[in-house]
Amino acid sequence: MRRRRAAVAAGFCASFLLGSVLNVLFAPGSEPPRPGQSPGPSLAPSPSRRGGRGELARQIRARYEEVQRYSRGGPGPGAGRPERRRLMDLAPGGQGLLRPRSPRARPPPDGFPVWPPAPGPGSSGPGPRLGCAALRNVSGAQYVGSGYTKAVYRVRLPGGAAVALKAVDFSGHDLGSCVREFGARRGCYRLAAHKLLKEMVLLERLRHPNVLQLYGYCYQDSEDIPDTLTTITELGAPVEMIQLLQTSWEDRFRICLSLGRLLHHLAHSPLGSVTLLDFRPRQFVLVDGELKVTDLDDARVEETLCASSADCILEFPARNFTLPCSAQGWCEGMNEKRNLYNAYRFFFTYLLPHSAPPSLRPLLDSIVNATDYQRIPDSTIPQEDYRCWPSHHHGSCLLSVFNLAEAVDVCESHAQCRAFVVTNQTTWTGRKLVFFKTGWSQVVPDSSKTTYVRFPS
Repeated sequence: MRRRRAAVAAGFCASFLLGSVLNVLFAPGSEPPRPGQSPGPSLAPSPSRRGGRGELARQIRARYEEVQRYSRGGPGPGAGRPERRRLMDLAPGGQGLLRPRSPRARPPPDGFPVWPPAPGPGSSGPGPRLGCAALRNVSGAQYVGSGYTKAVYRVRLPGGAAVALKAVDFSGHDLGSCVREFGARRGCYRLAAHKLLKEMVLLERLRHPNVLQLYGYCYQDSEDIPDTLTTITELGAPVEMIQLLQTSWEDRFRICLSLGRLLHHLAHSPLGSVTLLDFRPRQFVLVDGELKVTDLDDARVEETLCASSADCILEFPARNFTLPCSAQGWCEGMNEKRNLYNAYRFFFTYLLPHSAPPSLRPLLDSIVNATDYQRIPDSTIPQEDYRCWPSHHHGSCLLSVFNLAEAVDVCESHAQCRAFVVTNQTTWTGRKLVFFKTGWSQVVPDSSKTTYVRFPS
């Protein structure tokens, strides 16, 4: 009997949880308020927090203006000022075409931009854009994951296609910390939702085979907040590096090739050079073996402003780069350089060299070498040692590595490492012995060794 009661209680909790998810994400879109109708509870914070109201409004406006710049900038598809209208339900008999209703928006408090803004109604692909009506009869809703701002769900549309839905995570850190600071739940939602809106605009403006496809979006009322935004995108599988290392080299090469094409597209996009401030694997998904970027709310288009090269220092955990400051007052190539180095340290160094065909290893070594290191054949560095663990030599840092990529990775992980010397000696397991050095002020000839130095230092 106790087991039966526990099972009933568990089933009730599961049903309640699923119902809550569907209520948050899939409630049908509501009409804008009629003239004279109250728009809902006030956005004003509590009296004790009124001093922060202006700061919250300033942050919202800054994000709103950023979305406007990205939506109208450049000659790419979907250009145009974000229209202040609600794109809601499919009209009856509309054969799947999204028809925007009249451009009435809920009146915002003083100092806040009109909400909801939306990009122009250009098509995002070969078929019609999906709207709120497409979410009314979805099935198989599954929670995929969440980050700082957003939550992602997988659903199946009535026609059988599986898609991903993104929405602001009401329990997430971004919204929660804002509410604690400003005490304005709706205003904080708008602040967080503009990151989702920015990502939606960039997905459309940066359309490419290695950028996740945007299928549509929906504004709907949810909980005590009107006009919550849900985006509908292509569904992909999360990138798990450990699993990728167990796949064939050909599959891993295809992923690296996808990333190379994406890097070129970002460097020459319709918006200019775009950099991904967060380049970790979790920002990407795999769709039919192709790597696609999915998280663009931390992307940046503008190059860094500068007065001199001292303002153009690109910092990473293991090393820094100094780039030139152009006559126009921006750091030349910083966005592209950041993307390239991050692609190397998060993807190429792990996926390319591991179990590569022997005939391609010299070429792959040159690719790794071209990323950040200068190769000096038939040479060594006799001094400039430092101690590390577990070294094969008590007075220096002598470690065994599988290949050149692992040697680069080790040097990147040591703050004092500025060069390394590959010897012709190996361990009994066949791993190469490599000396790691603090510099290369004295490089001398040695036919049995090859030196690699960080360039620029």
